[in-house]
Amino acid sequence: MKKQVIEYGGVPVGIVVPDQDRLKFIAVKYHVHDLDEQHFRNADEVRLAIRDLLSRQQAKPIHV
Repeated sequence: MKKQVIEYGGVPVGIVVPDQDRLKFIAVKYHVHDLDEQHFRNADEVRLAIRDLLSRQQAKPIHV
């Protein structure tokens, strides 16, 4: 397995690289940085984690 670019909404947000028997996510966009260096079974699992992360970020109240 080789490294693979991960896109979300058509925008590259990171890459996954093989690390032992899993894939390690390397974030290249700030809004997905919370997932940086986490391990996943496959690229689809990474995309689901990104979707969940971004939906939680949008649900946070904004304080002025």
